[in-house]
Amino acid sequence: MRYNILSAIILVWLCSCKKYLDVVPDNIPTIDNAFTLRTSAEKYLFTCYSYMPKNGSFNDNAGFNAADEVWYDDPIHDVDPTFFNIARGLQSMTNPLGNFWSGASRGTALYTGIRDCNTFLDNIGKVRELREYERERWIAEVKFLKAYYHFFLFRIYGPIPLIRKNLAISSDPDAVQVYREPVDSCISYIVQLLNEAAASEYLPNKLEGTENTELGRVTKAIVLSLKAKVLVTAASPLFNGNSDYAGLKDNKGRVLFPASFNVEKWALAAQSCKEVIDFCHNNGYALYHFPGNFGYKLNDIMQRQLDIRAAVTDKQNNTEVIWPNTNSVADDMQRWSMPLIANGASTSGPKGIIAPTLKMVEMFYTKNGVPITEDKTWDYGRRYVLRTAADNDKFYIKSGEETVQLHFDREPRFYADIAFDRAIWFGNWINNYNSDSALYFVKARAGELASRRGISNYSVTGYWVKKTVNIESSAATDGNIKSGMVTYPWPEIRLADLYLLYAEALNEVSGYSAAATIWINKVRERAGLLSVEDAWTRFSRNPAKYTTKEGLRDIIQQERAIELAFEGQRYWDLKRWRTAHLVLNNPIKGWDITQVAAPAYYKEVLLFNQRFSMRDYLWPIENGEMIINKNLVQNPGW
Repeated sequence: MRYNILSAIILVWLCSCKKYLDVVPDNIPTIDNAFTLRTSAEKYLFTCYSYMPKNGSFNDNAGFNAADEVWYDDPIHDVDPTFFNIARGLQSMTNPLGNFWSGASRGTALYTGIRDCNTFLDNIGKVRELREYERERWIAEVKFLKAYYHFFLFRIYGPIPLIRKNLAISSDPDAVQVYREPVDSCISYIVQLLNEAAASEYLPNKLEGTENTELGRVTKAIVLSLKAKVLVTAASPLFNGNSDYAGLKDNKGRVLFPASFNVEKWALAAQSCKEVIDFCHNNGYALYHFPGNFGYKLNDIMQRQLDIRAAVTDKQNNTEVIWPNTNSVADDMQRWSMPLIANGASTSGPKGIIAPTLKMVEMFYTKNGVPITEDKTWDYGRRYVLRTAADNDKFYIKSGEETVQLHFDREPRFYADIAFDRAIWFGNWINNYNSDSALYFVKARAGELASRRGISNYSVTGYWVKKTVNIESSAATDGNIKSGMVTYPWPEIRLADLYLLYAEALNEVSGYSAAATIWINKVRERAGLLSVEDAWTRFSRNPAKYTTKEGLRDIIQQERAIELAFEGQRYWDLKRWRTAHLVLNNPIKGWDITQVAAPAYYKEVLLFNQRFSMRDYLWPIENGEMIINKNLVQNPGW
């Protein structure tokens, strides 16, 4: 009888062991076959790539929908609600939204991806026909992927189990009951993998040319860029001296979060940022400027806007995007971002559902390069008062039309990134590429082209995202933009991001210095703005703000929110800065899009009272995982 009970226990364990994180896949004959020939091994390499989160899809980009940058109607239509429901405070331990731990609810199974990376690394040496340079390059790529998948999980859950090696199917049951590792151990291991990948002499520095079939594969520039982001994350307040998690221990009694703040983590992050920026400069990366198009007629204003817009979307001449993720291209993202700007009845036309919030609109600077709340020449108290556009406004707002003061005298990135009622929209429609001619503008009041016509295909806030619409995508006369859409790989990391990370790290180490602000000022110069020093000294009600560590920190954080708006970065920034519980606890508002006349249309409407509690900084581990593995401890508050 005892034998039968033991046999039953072993049978149950063997059947369920695939639920553990680091057990080798049980299709051993298939794996052996995968590493007999170069072609099959290469397919396994691309399998390791296939777990990359699909950030080019608005449905699958957690950072894009989980914060406060964009909003949707309730009930939601034509958009998957998963990550948007995180923004609405509906995360759950029983059935977690975006479950990247085990792969459910639009979450990629990243631990399965890590297991496949381990399998690849364990077996790639068996492929006899591979040349050394190719084998070593593939190994470096997979080490990077393994590091990235661990980092992605770390940003979501905090301390995680580290799957250094797969365990054999015959492993003792206790061996597969893995523990979460402390924060510093997680970062150390991720950085170790990235260092090993970067050290490979066979990993290319960069890949060039849109015809290059290898675009999207890992380069040394990508590896070093991710390393900088990892170290900045580790140095940030969520993970560096956060007393909120002082009591989080595993059942060995190990403290999982560092007990005290360590400024050396910021110094290490700054060093890493400097290393990758120098490397990128030496390999031809630079802030992007639109090179022109023989079919476009641009004035200086439109040139500046395309410098900004196309820095994200241009896949032909882009000097700035370091990591173009070809595993996830932006296609429907463009249709869902763009409003209908001219007559067109095609069912493949713009849908205009992705709606920036009023909060994000107010985030952008004035034309003087300071916040609208600080600019002493800009009347913040009258920002919702109507004003008629004059001739000198005609490249931003349709001349002779009314809109609110909020939309006037703003910085170039505002007009490049966001559209609103009566805003000019350059390009993306046939015969709309000549700045000397009348350009299309957005008409969004009730009954007009971009207004609500049914249960979907409209902006709930009265704003639209220009930034994610490729200037080369063009609608035909019937409005069909799908057939004229030019997709682009999602920009996971670009040079402006690294400049701002470097400035942030330098400020956290030493406070204000010209060595820190020079990197912010490079980004601002491309955006047509004065330097931080000049803008605050001349136009801010708080002219000395930038001279303190705290003041410059605030400036850097707002600069990142603006420069990287609608790229899925803000959510992760707010979390690592440990400011999400302050920022994401505010009302979400838009305009009254049901109204015909401007005075009624431009009335604030409350869409949602957003709530972000302290427990939301770390997502819950699925309850089922906790039952399977008794060595896991749940994140606080869940």
